[in-house]
Amino acid sequence: MEERWCGMKKNDWILAAAIFFAAVLTFGLQLLKTTDKYSEVEILVKGELYGRYRLEQDQEIDVNDKNKVLIKDGKVRMEDADCPDQICVNHRAISRDGESIICLPNQTVVTIRGGEEPEVDEIAR
Repeated sequence: MEERWCGMKKNDWILAAAIFFAAVLTFGLQLLKTTDKYSEVEILVKGELYGRYRLEQDQEIDVNDKNKVLIKDGKVRMEDADCPDQICVNHRAISRDGESIICLPNQTVVTIRGGEEPEVDEIAR
């Protein structure tokens, strides 16, 4: 007969500990994940690309007179929206690769994409 502690067998505790440590490791890696200087802000409206903007360049983008996206100091936030719930406006600013702000009523998605170093320098563009 196996020994039980708090209703769980020894192998159950080992499995729970392994899952816990995997979750902590995943969370820690996500926190350490940063954006590089070539990261872009990608805006999709109704699933179609509206535009790509450099994360390092401060600017305000008016999206179809419905949403206003603000890029400032390497962070992105929804400055204004004409949707009734204002969830996207109240969302915290995003700054890491893969983070998104979504405005469901206006079908607008703002995502940070980690960029790669361009093959041509800025002067040649």
